[in-house]
Amino acid sequence: MILAQEGHKENPLIPPWPEVVIGLIAFVIVFGFLAKKLLPNINKVLEERREAIEGGIEKAEAAQTEAQSVLEQYKAQLAEARHEAARLRQEAQEQGATLIAEMRAEGQRQREEIVAAGHAQIEADRKAAASALRQDVGKLATDLAGKLVGESLEDHARQSRVIDRFLDELEEKAEAGR
Repeated sequence: MILAQEGHKENPLIPPWPEVVIGLIAFVIVFGFLAKKLLPNINKVLEERREAIEGGIEKAEAAQTEAQSVLEQYKAQLAEARHEAARLRQEAQEQGATLIAEMRAEGQRQREEIVAAGHAQIEADRKAAASALRQDVGKLATDLAGKLVGESLEDHARQSRVIDRFLDELEEKAEAGR
């Protein structure tokens, strides 16, 4: 049998049965140890990592939502500020136009007052000049009439009546000539 066994060649690729059983028992022991000790730690680390990633994603989504909300608020505030600026600009333009109109009206009123005062002054000066001219013409006319008549016409009442009558006749002729 020994010779028969020696003559019979074994396949080097197939291990003997006792080694297979011992290897299988060692594998089950190592696998059991890994399953009991190492696998829960690996699962725990993987779960923590998954939770951290999910938490990060949730935080990022919350931050993005908040950022979007803040952006919308800023856009609304910007639109409101632009609207307010446009309203203030329009108000300022209206106030400026009103102020210009008031200043023009005030200038027109002052111009009319100045023109009216000028006309009144001219009228007063004309009356003063007419009065002075009337007196000068009356005096000259009295002197001339006195020289022509040969007697003095120094009586003031008579002199005033003659001068007034003479000037009234001149004015009537002047108005009739117009």
